[in-house]
Amino acid sequence: MPDYRLDEEHEQLRATVAEFARDVVAPVIAGYYEREEFPYDIVRGMGEMGLFGLPFPEEYEGMGGDYFALCLALEELARVDSSVAITLEAGVSLGAMPIYRFGTEDQRLRWLPDLCSGRRLAAFGLTESDGGSDAQATRTRASLEGGEWVVNGSKVFITNSGTDITSLVTVTAVTGRSEAGNEISAVVVPSGTPGFTVAGHYSKVGWNASNTCELAFADCRVPEANLLGERGRGYAQFLRILDEGRIAIAALGVGLAQGCVDESLRYARERTAFGKNIGSYQAIQFKIADMEARAHTARLAYYDAAARMSRGESFKKQASIAKLVSSNAAMDNAREATQIFGGYGFMNETPVGRFYRDAKILEIGEGTSEVQRMLISREMGLR
Repeated sequence: MPDYRLDEEHEQLRATVAEFARDVVAPVIAGYYEREEFPYDIVRGMGEMGLFGLPFPEEYEGMGGDYFALCLALEELARVDSSVAITLEAGVSLGAMPIYRFGTEDQRLRWLPDLCSGRRLAAFGLTESDGGSDAQATRTRASLEGGEWVVNGSKVFITNSGTDITSLVTVTAVTGRSEAGNEISAVVVPSGTPGFTVAGHYSKVGWNASNTCELAFADCRVPEANLLGERGRGYAQFLRILDEGRIAIAALGVGLAQGCVDESLRYARERTAFGKNIGSYQAIQFKIADMEARAHTARLAYYDAAARMSRGESFKKQASIAKLVSSNAAMDNAREATQIFGGYGFMNETPVGRFYRDAKILEIGEGTSEVQRMLISREMGLR
């Protein structure tokens, strides 16, 4: 029979990250959130703990762990705050992982040590104003001239791209044409490269303490050696990264859903109405029971996807299921928690107010819920 209990090493990691989230993140994150300020001190602390290096080998200053360890860390962080959790998720899954999966040994040795240690962050530039999931809508171009890639175009909604410690952005760009359509490749563009401009961060509904920017490239030149992976395989490579990243996003969604349960339980025991704690009323009990069931079900879904991935089995369908189920759970639990808190749930000073604002993007980012349903149905043979 499957055993979903954590082994000693994973449980120790989970407990350590939970303590960090409770003692370091929780007391200060509301201020960062309201100021829309990136929490450099918290990120530095996560780096010192080795969280950015969890799934990478020690030779690159990683922790030598696995992807499931990263997911556990994300869940515990998101129980307190999603801005911090998405900074870690994007820094690892979208920033460092493409370098590790597809980079040459020279590229790994050049960039991974700083990324695995958390001293620097990286981002991945896929989405454009007219395209993201639609690869053929990519407008950014990269042409090879005199041993350099000349990049022109723009990217939108790019997480971790504009911080003071961002070292690079991997950009998907059209590098040629074939009978099948655009040839899309991935090119690494270091921060500070002439012609590479980072616009001011967006004013977002949620994830307000994370960094999200628009990028522009105007005759931006980088060495030919900055091609990441095979020419023409950039989009296919990123689809692999997205499959893995959906497990991580699912873990983040579970954390938010469980955080809603945690806060609702605490409030139900403290808040009185008509002479009794509101937790004694069946209407509140049923809401919290349903919330716990959603979080538990979503957790099992991402555990299953992560287990399949670690065994080297196909996990595309399971990753999409986990992402779909967890984002639904997060959104539903955030709505119910806000209802339980009443007027206080509408205040940004309360965690559930932030949870409510943060939940919606989980149904959109790294593949919308509609895309997940499409992928699941395709994996079932429906075309």
